[in-house]
Amino acid sequence: MRFKLTRCVRYILGSIATFFVLASAVVAGPPLICHPFDIGNAKSLPWISQDWNLTGAENYDTHDLSGDTQATLNSSQVPLIHMETLRRATLYARKDPAAAKQLLLQLVTRAKSAEASSNPDAFALFDAAYLTEAYKQWLGEKGENPANRLDGLPWIKHATQLRPNDPQMAFAAALITLRGPEADHREYAQLATAGAKNDALLKRNLANHFLGEQSQTMSEMILKSNETKVARQ
Repeated sequence: MRFKLTRCVRYILGSIATFFVLASAVVAGPPLICHPFDIGNAKSLPWISQDWNLTGAENYDTHDLSGDTQATLNSSQVPLIHMETLRRATLYARKDPAAAKQLLLQLVTRAKSAEASSNPDAFALFDAAYLTEAYKQWLGEKGENPANRLDGLPWIKHATQLRPNDPQMAFAAALITLRGPEADHREYAQLATAGAKNDALLKRNLANHFLGEQSQTMSEMILKSNETKVARQ
């Protein structure tokens, strides 16, 4: 339990400091990590926890992390499945620096190939962006975080431009841009909430609370961007 709470508690303390500096509301925990996304019965990485974090009793072999993650990503065109899969991958990656580096390297390589293509794959860009920003939130800026010198924002912006009518991808972009750029974030949040009217899975996710019933819903979190600041770890 101590392990499960430590990172989010540290994040809360950092965000409280940001609160006093910016006079803004606080998001209590890394938004890409400390909240599991509802993907129904869809296939993703193995998961036995009833909470957002690993239980410590997992027997998953992280040597398979890169292959399993990419197989799941390649089998789905649903952004929320990509988001939850990459969230779980980040949690597993923290236990295995070599696996963490291998997975990120392969997704970044795919993203760069997409950028150079005349017909770029939006999900290649999306996955690299999401994993990069998830690593920054969970693995931190110190030590051997392979994402430290990367920036996921250009990739997520390009991905959403390629899929302008995808509200789930806009939801992911809104979470990634909680700290800004504000104009981009506002647009992503509006696209996500508007699109949820015709997307039952996204609607359920936006209605879920971030950390317990007393916390904001995900919809409230992304729509209150002018009041909410999230410090990157």
